[in-house]
Parts: sequence; C-alpha cells; structure tokens
Amino acid sequence: MKILLPIDGSRFSDAAVRSVVEQAQQGIEVRVLHVVQTPSTALEFLVSAAGQMAGYMPTFAPELKAELKQAEELVTKTSELLRSKGLTVVSAVEQGDPKSKIIEEANKWSADLIVIGSHGRKGLEHFLLGSVAEAVAYHAGCSVKIVRIPSKR
Repeated sequence: MKILLPIDGSRFSDAAVRSVVEQAQQGIEVRVLHVVQTPSTALEFLVSAAGQMAGYMPTFAPELKAELKQAEELVTKTSELLRSKGLTVVSAVEQGDPKSKIIEEANKWSADLIVIGSHGRKGLEHFLLGSVAEAVAYHAGCSVKIVRIPSKR
C-alpha cells in the first residue's frame, strides 16, 4: 500500500503522522510531502509592478530559501520517525499551491491513500483560506483519510 502523507509542521499534520504510525505494517510505503506555498502570480505581479514604480525590484528569494530549508528539515525528521517504525519512506518538497500539488503528487505516485490533517477552519476563516483537506478529499483519485483533532469544549 502506498500512502501519501502531506505535512505542514502543524499539530494537525502531527496528528496525521501519528495516524500513519498507528497503522504501520509491513508493505506500506509512505511518501512524506511538504508543499511550500509560493506567492500567487497575481501578488508577484502587483509587488513587481509597485517595486518597479518605486525604482527597485523586490524579491522573495531569501524568504523562499529559508522556507525550503525548514521544509527539508521537517520532511527529514518525519521520514526518520516513520522509518524507525519499520515503514519504507520517501520524501519530497514541492513548491506551489498545496491543494494542487498534493493531488498531482498522489496521481503521479499512484498513491492508494492520502492521510492529511485538518485545521478545522470554519466560517470566514474557511471562506478566506479554504481547506486543503477538503479540496484534496474532493479532487483526489484515491481514498483520503482526514485526521482531525477533537475540539476542546
């Protein structure tokens, strides 16, 4: 069985990692994926245009480089944990829209299951930020397990 495990370093993705560890068995291959979200094309265009008007061209390179380094460290740490539980693990860091990249990676890798944590956003926050887990569940070509952290009441 091939499990795609998208992570973002949050407690919600930690719950998804724990879920995969709990179902660890022989023959399971896990692909740990972190997607570094790059600024949207529209934002880049606006910032670029404003920068040119002000006489300089801003760049996101230093911030992106730092994010990529953190992403590599995160997938390495998670991969080592999963390997210590006897799982076969490969990892990847991608850049782009997390929703699209997760679905793309699942299709390209022929994943049998995607295990993803949910932030549980509601209302305006859900409307503005969207839900990666919801989009993945809706558009994935394989089964999706959404891991939630129970809310404290």
